[in-house]
Amino acid sequence: MRTAEPGMETSIDGLLVRMEALLEPMIASNDERRHFLSVYMRTTAAVRDELARPSLGGFVDPAWAERWDLAFAELYLEALERWNEDGTAPGPWQVAFALAASEPRIPPLRHLLLGMNAHVNFDLPQALLAVITDAEFDDPEVIGYRAADHARIDAILASRVPEEDRLLEASEQPGDRTLIDRLMTPFNRRATARFLKESRAKVWRNARALSLARRDGPGPLRARVVELGELSSGRVADLGRPGNVIRRLARDGFGVLLAGA
Repeated sequence: MRTAEPGMETSIDGLLVRMEALLEPMIASNDERRHFLSVYMRTTAAVRDELARPSLGGFVDPAWAERWDLAFAELYLEALERWNEDGTAPGPWQVAFALAASEPRIPPLRHLLLGMNAHVNFDLPQALLAVITDAEFDDPEVIGYRAADHARIDAILASRVPEEDRLLEASEQPGDRTLIDRLMTPFNRRATARFLKESRAKVWRNARALSLARRDGPGPLRARVVELGELSSGRVADLGRPGNVIRRLARDGFGVLLAGA
């Protein structure tokens, strides 16, 4: 598991510059991975704006929220850059990135969901671990503050759903959205908040399990991260199968859960 390092971005503006540099060649080559990164960039900009000019209630601890946002994004960007360099990536990113070049072609909406699932289930518990000490995990007051800021990030994501859905549809090819996809679009928007709430609860349980493992040393922590990667990879692979992914999410949920978490 990676934590903050000297080469990691120290501001959201710097993070956005790095994202744009990665996105430009994807757009030029019609790389299907561009769909997730495009949405991620716009969401990151929305988080930056909320930190600077709160319009959705603001954060309890803005400095911590920014540090967490940077740590979270770093895990994805490291996976993306590693894949670009040698065609390998940690955990579920190996599955998600490989599907970007699969045949038959997978529609943009599916790529967005695959990226979101990998990032939330695999990266988010590790990002929380990077910015919350074990002592803080044991402090209900601190965890309450952190959980409130997590919910604020989810509120920002939910607020962007209509616009992101419009932009995503504009990038789609004829036939990418079936009739049932179109009929379910209002449900998809309402369901976003429910998926986020469900995954948030599992993410915190998994982060707590990683904290407990960290207290036993690097080996036990590494084993739990490997377990998390296997669970997350299986979930992404399942969402990558043919069929209506929205119905599958409604039936099976969005998150994964470590044993005993």
